[in-house]
Amino acid sequence: MQTNKIVVAYSGGLDTSVMVKWLSKKYNAEIITVTGNLGQKKEIVNIEEKALSTGASKAYVVNLQKEFIEDYAWKALKGGALYEGEYPLATAIGRPLLAKLMVEIAQKEGANMVAHGCTGKGNDQVRFEVGMKTLDPNLQILAPLRDWEFKSREEEIMYAKENNIPISVNLEKPYSIDENIWGIATECGVLEDTKVAPPEDAYQITTNPKNAPQESEIIKLTFNKGIPIKLDGVEMPGAQLVSTLNDLGGKHGIGRLDIIENRVVGIKSREVYEAPGAQLLFAALKQLEKLTLDKDTFRYKQNVSNTYANLIYDGFWFTPLFEALTAFFDKVQERVSGEITLELYKGTIKVLSRESENSLYSQELATYTEEDAFNHKDAEGFINITSLPHQVITRYTVNKTGWVKSKVGESVKK
Repeated sequence: MQTNKIVVAYSGGLDTSVMVKWLSKKYNAEIITVTGNLGQKKEIVNIEEKALSTGASKAYVVNLQKEFIEDYAWKALKGGALYEGEYPLATAIGRPLLAKLMVEIAQKEGANMVAHGCTGKGNDQVRFEVGMKTLDPNLQILAPLRDWEFKSREEEIMYAKENNIPISVNLEKPYSIDENIWGIATECGVLEDTKVAPPEDAYQITTNPKNAPQESEIIKLTFNKGIPIKLDGVEMPGAQLVSTLNDLGGKHGIGRLDIIENRVVGIKSREVYEAPGAQLLFAALKQLEKLTLDKDTFRYKQNVSNTYANLIYDGFWFTPLFEALTAFFDKVQERVSGEITLELYKGTIKVLSRESENSLYSQELATYTEEDAFNHKDAEGFINITSLPHQVITRYTVNKTGWVKSKVGESVKK
């Protein structure tokens, strides 16, 4: 008689398909699979049938695209969260949502264990487990890929055949790909050699800029308090807007990233990312922030954005600091409404226009024409006061004998 019930994060790939049978045998357990639809396309097809045929007693497939964009991606966007200044965190943003879903279903089903298919040197094991331990410390978390006896994909395939597990796998497939609506992450294969440029087959949804259309395309994005709400004047739900921008940006070769990054576990990895929609939105929102935020707030936000990105990347979504910083960004974005017009051309994004009722730009102060309202005489006093501490440091230094010596050679007794 089965005494354990395990909820498994199920992608439908080789690892999680083998996991279902392996966990069932090892723990004499009933297996319930959970798949969150975050906008991935290939892996989601027929996944419920596949899970049941693999040995699961029940298979949840939950469409999370709306929640993913509106409650997760928009937070990262408003926070300016680009990991190490580049990566828009598509995979990292999705993991806390999937962890929350796993915990909710485990509690609903009365399961005492949850399991994931992450490797022992990846980021996702940390994100999943920190999230689940934070949300429900009583759940036992299993990570078969860290513990089981299989040392290669070939051994997993043999196990699948021996146990009549339906799999569709190509050993020649060179890459590991994680996809959602916010972006695609590709690694492994030739990408592990940092001296080699990514081959074209490493990219899934973006055109090579060399082959992008010869004619540019102009788009207008409308934001309300930091959230994009319209494209070319047409109001759209968040998921639809991001999907449309992915198509537009991808067609023009926008959104390609080839990055060496620092993983949570301390090693460096080479990743190829595609995030055309996210890249367009980050570029547009930053321009709107420059127009509407005061200097001190804009500069401070830049520093805090780096901390925010690190928290997301490291798996600390459900923490007091993350919640506090989210409140800070919500407050900052209260002023950030308006329209940004962009021109897309062969992998480049050009800003054509910036408009906002909250604009802090004053043409009368900025102009060099006769309409100039800036008092140039104020500059001298401002410069003197600003530079005074540095003048003092430069003019007077203390030597070892206790004399105060000026830089111009004059000496005076202390």
